Amino acid sequence: MTETETANEPGEDAPVAPRHWEADVLLRDGRAAHIRPISTDDGDLLVEFYGRVSDQSKYYRFFSPMPYLSDRDVARFTQVDHVRRVAFVLTLSGQIIAVGRYDVVRAKEAEVAFLVEDEHQGRGIAQILLEHLAQAGRERGVERFVAEILPDNSRMIQTFRDAGYRVASEYEDGVLVLEFPIDPTDTAIGVMVNREHRAESVSIERFFNPRSIAVIGASRRQDTIGRALVRNLVLGGFTGRVYVVNQSADAVSGMPAYATVGDIPDDVDVAIVAVPADAVEDVVLDCAAKGVHGLVVISSGFAETGEEGRQRQRRLVGLSRSYGLRLIGPNCLGIINTDPQVSLNASLSSVMPAGGRAGFFCQSGALGSAILEKVNNRGLGLSTFVSAGNRADVSGNDLLQYWEEDDATEVVLLYLESIGNPRKFSRIARRVSLSKPIIAVRSGRTTQGVPMGHAVRKIAAPPQAVDAMFRQAGVIQVDTLEEMFDVAQLLAHQPLPRGRRVAIVGNSDALGLLASDAAAAVGLVVNKSVALGAEANAADFEDALDAAIDDPEVDSVVAVYIPPLNVSGEDVANVLAAVGEQSDKPLVSSFLGAEGVPELLRVPDVAGSTAGRGSVPSYPAVEAAVRALARVVEYAVWLRTPDGPPPGPDEVDLGSAKRLVEGLLREHPDGTDLTRGDLTALLAAYGIELCESRPVSSLAEAVQAGEDLGWNVVLKATAEHLRERPDQAHVWRDIDTAEEMTDAWMSLNERITRPELAGFVVQRNALPGVPVAIRSIEDPLFGPVVSFGISGPLIELLADKSYRIPPLGDRDAAAMVREIKSAPMLFGYRGSDVVDVAEVERLIRRVAQLQNDLPQVSSLELSLVLAGADGATVLTAGARLDPVVDQRSDWFVRRMPHHPGDTIPQ
Repeated sequence: MTETETANEPGEDAPVAPRHWEADVLLRDGRAAHIRPISTDDGDLLVEFYGRVSDQSKYYRFFSPMPYLSDRDVARFTQVDHVRRVAFVLTLSGQIIAVGRYDVVRAKEAEVAFLVEDEHQGRGIAQILLEHLAQAGRERGVERFVAEILPDNSRMIQTFRDAGYRVASEYEDGVLVLEFPIDPTDTAIGVMVNREHRAESVSIERFFNPRSIAVIGASRRQDTIGRALVRNLVLGGFTGRVYVVNQSADAVSGMPAYATVGDIPDDVDVAIVAVPADAVEDVVLDCAAKGVHGLVVISSGFAETGEEGRQRQRRLVGLSRSYGLRLIGPNCLGIINTDPQVSLNASLSSVMPAGGRAGFFCQSGALGSAILEKVNNRGLGLSTFVSAGNRADVSGNDLLQYWEEDDATEVVLLYLESIGNPRKFSRIARRVSLSKPIIAVRSGRTTQGVPMGHAVRKIAAPPQAVDAMFRQAGVIQVDTLEEMFDVAQLLAHQPLPRGRRVAIVGNSDALGLLASDAAAAVGLVVNKSVALGAEANAADFEDALDAAIDDPEVDSVVAVYIPPLNVSGEDVANVLAAVGEQSDKPLVSSFLGAEGVPELLRVPDVAGSTAGRGSVPSYPAVEAAVRALARVVEYAVWLRTPDGPPPGPDEVDLGSAKRLVEGLLREHPDGTDLTRGDLTALLAAYGIELCESRPVSSLAEAVQAGEDLGWNVVLKATAEHLRERPDQAHVWRDIDTAEEMTDAWMSLNERITRPELAGFVVQRNALPGVPVAIRSIEDPLFGPVVSFGISGPLIELLADKSYRIPPLGDRDAAAMVREIKSAPMLFGYRGSDVVDVAEVERLIRRVAQLQNDLPQVSSLELSLVLAGADGATVLTAGARLDPVVDQRSDWFVRRMPHHPGDTIPQ
């Protein structure tokens, strides 16, 4: 392939690439690297890189022998304009290991090529370069890529074919020419997401299954963190090799000590770091030279301490990633893997939890110790545990990617103090929840506060939008850690219910009534209540439980047992355990007021380490048992409710909408509010008809508008301050003549202060209906957010709105309509007509799709939609366009979270 473009002339100002084109990325093997636009300072690095590339790779790139780069070649390759000529380099350990570029060859078409150092081929680097070049091309108006490849360069041919684009090929003069549009198709995005998933999962797997660990900062003193880490690793029974690093000791805990990690004679997979904060960067360099995969930084003194610590943490993350290392922490408790094949307790907790089915992620180190104690007391059992501390690199999103593939984990538990990238969390959680339930506690839900060590951008959307995101993703959000464990022990040991119908079986009338009241309060339906009496024995319980479980009108069973005096209850416990093990319906109990899974109610696990599947969880209060069951029912309903796809490409005119938006932003580069005509055209592209409206500023214009519209019109004031004042009459309906328009005009002008600012319009009279509003915004963290509610200031005051994150399917739109408190107004409240809910849901889906497709739409509102029995009329709407800096580039390219303190979201 030849290079024909010339470099910038000497003396020209070097063009600047957009900042968001630079990012840390994760390669196929789970190691990090850095991608950035090439610069004029890269000449020496480029020559060194080219010198390490094999002759064959050079030939594949240039179709001829090219053993070295001349000064002219270096200038041509490093001097680009970042518009028509764009080039990215991938760096690792301060060296360039790959180059990718495109050059525009004709309007909207560019030629693309890569060169990857041989040692690093097979790590998915070309795919990452292609993703970032395609996104840069889209931002610069490029629509197609063309690549010329020698026929025997099978690896590069496969790179293009596997990218998910619609590739066409032909041979010209012995060269294979591939052409493809670079629009982000669903297939291309799916390929990218799958690669992201595999890379992130692999990177975490290497933390949990190390063959060797080095404790850096191990000490001989009993009361030190380093000594505790070594002790916990050894006493926990770690099956791999443990090495200790201490510059001033020959041995620690009976093991030989090494001055640096580089002195260790064998490979080291993971380093546990417990040295002073100002010494951690030197440790990173030593570990990078040793080839360590990842660091678990227990050390504190970083972002949690203030600005100096934030700067230190930013340097730590940047340094670690620049050498390919992943990092858990800093300021964390550590990690645990209870798999007997690994038995890893690389944490400060002396408690090694029993093996189980739940994976647990938290951020606070101090809280992590209390969590592990509680898990142990409950007999819940964990598969793996991570305390991420300041969450500078590895986050909950990474753990979700890993747990999705982990056969040992069936339930995911998250204690979240902040969410760095809620959009990505939503995407991953939606997928994971389809196979494994996720239970989450989120601190700061009301205050939106985050711990000092966590760097996140402020969310523009209200707190209710975050809650909606969790519901939409199928995440079971609970309020407390106690409730999290209540739900977890039910999901870990019992099957999912098929519905909301409950049977209550017990030997206490009072507790049975409490259980019934609690069930009704949380939306469960008590179909059967069996009061056995205080003298009921094990056989009575067995008969009643069998009958309840066999009843087709029952989906789950709550058993309540309070023993008479001088009775152990062991016989009843045996019955509960036997029934729970055999039942295909969930069975929960309040047994002797016990909490967790009592020994009497346990079914032995295959590994024998904790309660197995079929064990019956017990709760100290029946209300807790019913509340946990209700949470699981909601998850089961979400899981079984089909969700149709968002509107397809045949249902909207995306091309027209894009051309309209791009044209308006060319005319108004700083953004603009849409005129009525432009807004009508934009909505029409998505199948939304905006009722025709004529702005008028005089009586004569109002009369003329009425005549033009064929009368049966309304005259109304649309100024914002009047729409929010229901005490001021500003609408006159049913106008059919010039005389009636005159009356309307005079009356409204008398009633409204400063009528010249009222914004009068004339519209056709709409059929009666319930006023609703559908709005959307572009949030800097979420991306698009859609809301729905009944229109009116009272509803605004009560914040009675529902929220979702596009794209939306049928399930999400239906839930939005039904979950607001004022929903009965749409379903025949007090004898009124039931509105056309299907049309309301359609409008919600179309607004969501529009906002999802067009990030330049910073806000859109259908502020007054009259929903009637035979349809819905959009009377009032508005929208604003604003330029988008990065075009949501993280949707279409893989990139790791930015360093704390950056202005781009994590």
